[in-house]
Amino acid sequence: MSPRISIQSGRVIDPAKGIDDLLDVHIAEGRIAGLGQKPEGFDADQVIDAGGRIVCPGLVDLCARLREPGFEHKATIDSESRAAAAGGITTVCVPPDTYPIIDTPAVVRLIQAKAAMAGRVRIQVIGALTCGLKGQDLSEMSALRQAGCGAVSNAYAPVANTLVLRRALEYAASHDLLVVVRPEDPDLADHGCVHEGPVGTRLGLRGIPYAAETVAVAQVLALIEHTGARVHFAQLSSARAMRSIARAQEKGFPISADVAAHQLHLTDESVEGFDAQYHLRPPLRTRADRDALREGLRDGVIAAVCSDHQPHEPDAKLDAFPATEPGLSGLQTLLPLTLQLVETGALSLMQALAAVTQRPAAVMGLTAGTLQPGVPADICVFDPDAVWTISDESWLSAGRNTPFWSRTLKGRVTHTLQGGRPVFELDPR
Repeated sequence: MSPRISIQSGRVIDPAKGIDDLLDVHIAEGRIAGLGQKPEGFDADQVIDAGGRIVCPGLVDLCARLREPGFEHKATIDSESRAAAAGGITTVCVPPDTYPIIDTPAVVRLIQAKAAMAGRVRIQVIGALTCGLKGQDLSEMSALRQAGCGAVSNAYAPVANTLVLRRALEYAASHDLLVVVRPEDPDLADHGCVHEGPVGTRLGLRGIPYAAETVAVAQVLALIEHTGARVHFAQLSSARAMRSIARAQEKGFPISADVAAHQLHLTDESVEGFDAQYHLRPPLRTRADRDALREGLRDGVIAAVCSDHQPHEPDAKLDAFPATEPGLSGLQTLLPLTLQLVETGALSLMQALAAVTQRPAAVMGLTAGTLQPGVPADICVFDPDAVWTISDESWLSAGRNTPFWSRTLKGRVTHTLQGGRPVFELDPR
């Protein structure tokens, strides 16, 4: 049975309700029992002093690969749920490119069981759009929805042709499933590893042009008009694609988008030293793209910030730059990188927290991302002024592949509660 807990003296920020005030938060039976005054007859079993800290809904991460099943040499659900809890994340959306592929209810149930055993985060499983992610035959979306998938995706795998994509969007729409699209035309990307521009040309690295993203976005937008499907564009990297989405939103298209936290800070200039930690997919773009993505987030064109967490074993980053595996480990940097946007004036604190709580929850249709009384008590408590360094002592993910290693970041989680249960508490030492 979940303990009764009072989180006292904290600055409560709940973007979903527009709350920003010094309030106590009371928890009973795993749910928010009240804000401010104690509910009648409430006696806390545990008190958390949140003085000088911010209390907000638990973070909702729209894209994190936990590597299990199939890639346990990189990470496991247990190891990455520890890292997620340390990052204040209470809900993680998992793409379908595990092994086996998440294209049957059996695999969905396996992941749900593993998550329940770890007992630290809620996992929202995204099912496969096509069987085996091969891009040809449609998956059994009805069965996946019944198993708990609210969304489907083909992850990085291409769909065979536009007819298959149209049928997939129609089928998903008939089951009220969100389709998550990672927009990249495989032919235009042509196995590139960096942004196609002066930096990549100077380094002699094959580039991925803007068109790889914009063409993929345009193709899906054209099919939405015919199918009425709800689509979420995941991990945008370019200003041009973002502006196409903005125009479609103005026309009333049922679409949303997110951006990975690192895309809001890093640029293609970072690859100058051939450091494989900057080998990412989609690639880092220009400063102009980075700044435009920040504007899109502020203006609401981009709904959410995600970690795009992709933990790797050390060997995956030890070859020549093009031969290394793309991706970074980002669960514990999601919150501080988002807060850094407040420091730079790109976002208000309310906007920043909305981008990792209320808005991603709304994209996935989840009962999360709010501190409204009666909802599950998924809560993050963090010190916005705490400075910490990424090191072996502070890092919990099995993947050490982050370009921010040894960097000092501001903003650190001190407590995380999932369903009213404390799942992380920072060692005060």
